[in-house]
Amino acid sequence: MIVFRLSRARFAKDLSGRGAELAGGRWNSKGTPMLYTSDSIALCTVEVAVHMPLGIVPLDYHLVHIRIPDEIELKELPETILPEDWKSYPHSNATQVIGDEFIVAQGALVLKVPSAAVQGTYNYLVNPRHPDFMKVQVTHIEPFEFDKRLFVK
Repeated sequence: MIVFRLSRARFAKDLSGRGAELAGGRWNSKGTPMLYTSDSIALCTVEVAVHMPLGIVPLDYHLVHIRIPDEIELKELPETILPEDWKSYPHSNATQVIGDEFIVAQGALVLKVPSAAVQGTYNYLVNPRHPDFMKVQVTHIEPFEFDKRLFVK
């Protein structure tokens, strides 16, 4: 399986989940590392856009193609079992609890979750502490330019 992430150039090769560990996110609390990836380049673009103030076009980004071996165990969270407020803004800490527990349990390398930004699409959360994490590979990195129309006021 190939998943994608958009990253500032200097962090493009870093799959440690350190950025999410420092900042926290919808699916992890501060202090818990997690690598956020998406099932498409388009979803990655939207996921970055929803976190940027209007009028600011993200610069110096790279698109990272990441290979996760098909034989790797994947856990899926269907929307039907998520808390009612799972896609609220700002995000609920109920989803952070789910993600933190996923990291600690180490039952699967990848957690497939629905995107709060684009209905019907999925993010793949990768546990950098899982024993199979060493099998995750960057296959390609390329500069990425955002369409300025996504960020205009």
